[in-house]
Amino acid sequence: MNSQFHKPWLIAVWPGMGGVAQIAGGYLVRQLGAQPIAELDPGPYFEIQSISIKHGVVQPNTLPRSTFYYWRDPAEQRDIIVLLGDRQPTTDGYRYCQALLDAAAKFDVERVFTFAAMATPILPAQAPRVFGVCTREDMLDELRRDGVTLLEDGEIAGLNGVFIAAAAARELPGACLLGEFPFFAATAPNPKASAAVLRVFAELSGLTLDMTEIDADARKVERGLIQHLEGLQRAAQLAAQASRPPNEEQEPLFPAPPELEGEGDGSGAAERESKPRRISPEVRERIEQLFAATREDRSKALELKAELDRFELFKQFEDRFLDLFKQAG
Repeated sequence: MNSQFHKPWLIAVWPGMGGVAQIAGGYLVRQLGAQPIAELDPGPYFEIQSISIKHGVVQPNTLPRSTFYYWRDPAEQRDIIVLLGDRQPTTDGYRYCQALLDAAAKFDVERVFTFAAMATPILPAQAPRVFGVCTREDMLDELRRDGVTLLEDGEIAGLNGVFIAAAAARELPGACLLGEFPFFAATAPNPKASAAVLRVFAELSGLTLDMTEIDADARKVERGLIQHLEGLQRAAQLAAQASRPPNEEQEPLFPAPPELEGEGDGSGAAERESKPRRISPEVRERIEQLFAATREDRSKALELKAELDRFELFKQFEDRFLDLFKQAG
């Protein structure tokens, strides 16, 4: 059985933020024309948690599927296996990953990858970075060479990280590639981040992928996100204006990137930024309340950013603000 596979790499994806992993994995399967070859028995890992009703009648339920798709490389350089998971199990995730790796061992898989998402304060029109972690130090230079920004610290939530940890325990080479997307759009599909991940994976694996379709989808979503962001900015600015003294000017929520700004006008801005501003107890309490709210709901970040800008405190709190988005998934 093993002889039919030629140095295969396995990519495993599940639903997550921005649909980044699922979009990338599904696109890879379609572009390669990969065919299903195996499926993990869901019984030990999933339970039916809800039922569907149609015209008053209970419909048959099925458990989430975890399906392996296989593409044979005609050039016999490297075969590709993609695992598409319908859902992440709510319990026994590590045991589920071990079962998947047991199956992968039967395919003689040489490397494993997961795709995931990384929420940051990036603007919708900006080119997303691809962050990465790996199971072995000897892969670090390879990731850097192909444009990956190494994730120095933080967390990867869900199976996207757990699967790589299970691979590391088996001393199996592997990596998680995380596509960057705007933090305020965690529930919206983000094919732009998925495309960035696929481009890096193509470089790592030597694949040639036609990206026309996913790039077209990315442009459509980008336009919608820009409009959505403008609406959120207006709402956040109105919320900030409600408590702002009359005639006080509001800084933009997302100022122009440094490369688009002038070199300075000698107005003493650098001197102002070098000294931390004194914060009244009332303002500090308001800021801490917004930090707490944003940890629970990332959409509150725009209001937090507006308040930090209003009191010229963003530089002082920048690290804490960015730390809110270090968890990936």
